[in-house]
Amino acid sequence: MLRALDIAGMVCPNNVFLAPMAGYTNYPFRKMCEELGAGLTFTEMVSAKGLHYGNEETKMLLYHGEPTQPLAAEGTPPLASPLRGSTRAAGDRVSENPSVTRSIDVILRSVATEGSPERGAESNPSVAFGDSSPTGAPRGSSSAGQPSPLAAQIFGSDPDIMREACESEALAPFDLIDINMGCPMPKIVRNGDGSALMEDFPLAEKVISACVKSGKRISVKFRIGVDENHKCAAEFARLCEGAGACMVTVHGRTRDKIYAGPVDYDEIAAAKAAVGIPVIANGGIWNSKDVRKMFDRTGADGVMIARAALYRPTVFCSVREEEEPPILPLFLRQLEETKELYGERFAVVFMRKMGAFYARGRHGAAAFKRKFFTAETSEEVAALFQELWEEG
Repeated sequence: MLRALDIAGMVCPNNVFLAPMAGYTNYPFRKMCEELGAGLTFTEMVSAKGLHYGNEETKMLLYHGEPTQPLAAEGTPPLASPLRGSTRAAGDRVSENPSVTRSIDVILRSVATEGSPERGAESNPSVAFGDSSPTGAPRGSSSAGQPSPLAAQIFGSDPDIMREACESEALAPFDLIDINMGCPMPKIVRNGDGSALMEDFPLAEKVISACVKSGKRISVKFRIGVDENHKCAAEFARLCEGAGACMVTVHGRTRDKIYAGPVDYDEIAAAKAAVGIPVIANGGIWNSKDVRKMFDRTGADGVMIARAALYRPTVFCSVREEEEPPILPLFLRQLEETKELYGERFAVVFMRKMGAFYARGRHGAAAFKRKFFTAETSEEVAALFQELWEEG
C-alpha cells in the first residue's frame, strides 16, 4: 500500500501526498508536512496569467526555501493574506521585534523540559527549532530521510500562457508542474479555468499538450465530473495521458458537490483502470482507515490528503504508522517560520486560523477560538495556544 512512487523518473519517498490548497499550503506548512512524512507537497494554486504579467504576489506563492532572506523585506509591497481583508504592512518582520523570538523561545524551552501537555510525554526539541524534523530527517526531506521533490500547481486555460508559465524562471526549480482542472469555485470556473476545462475536452487537451512541450513533468488534478449526470473520470484520465501528462490526481466528487458528500470510489477506480500512468486518489481522507479504504476500493497508486492535514498535520505520521509528535511545538515553529518569511501581521492572522484548526476537538476549544481570534501579536498567539494545550 505505502511505497515509494516513481513519476516519470521523479521518485517520491512515499505515495501519501499533501494536496495543494489555496491560502494554506505556503512554504512553512509544506515543509512541516514533508518532515512529518508527506511524500510530495504542492504549492498553492498559482495563476499562469499572474506569472505572465509579473505579479510579485503570485511569485511569492512559489517560494520553496531559497533564498533565505524574508519575503517581507523593507520596500516591498504588502503581502496579501490568504484570509480575506488582511495584509501585511511593508517592513513588518520579525527581525524588528526581537521580543517575539525571545517569548517563543521561552515557551519552547518549557515545552521541551516539562513535557507535552497534549501527550504527557517528553517533547522532542528538534520539533521546535533546529535542523531536524520530528523524526530526525534533515529539513527539506521526508521523514524517511530522502530528498523531497518540488511540485507546483498552476491554473489557466490559455495554452500559450500556460506553456510560458511552465518555461518561466519562477517554475524552473520545480520537478513537477500540476495543472488544476478540478477547482469548483465559481470565480475560477467563470473565467474558464479549473473544472471548467472538464467541459471543454479539446481545450483541456491543448493546455496539457502545450505544457508538456515545455519539457517539464506535467500532471493534472481533476474531478470525476461536473455533476452526477456528467461523470467522466476514465475518459478525462485517458485524455490527460494522451496529451502527455505523467500523473493524474482524481478528486472523487463532482464539481457541484464542492467538498461535501460521499466519494465515488468506482469512478476513481475506472480512471485507474483506464491509464498506465500513476493515479492519485483524493477526497474524503481523514485518517489511516480512510487511506486503506481508498487504496482497497480504487487500486490507486497513491493518495492525496487535503483538509485533514489542516486539522492534524501529524496525519502523515499516523498513516505511516509512526508516532505522532505533539502539536504545540509544531505550531510554535510554524508560527516563527511564517513570521520570519511573511512578516508579523500575516503570521498573526494566518496562524490564528491554523490554531483554530488544530484546536478542533479539544476541551474548551470554542471559548479558546473566541479569545484566540482577538490576538493582535505573535506573542499573544503563542501564549494563548500554549494555554489551551496546558489546560486541555
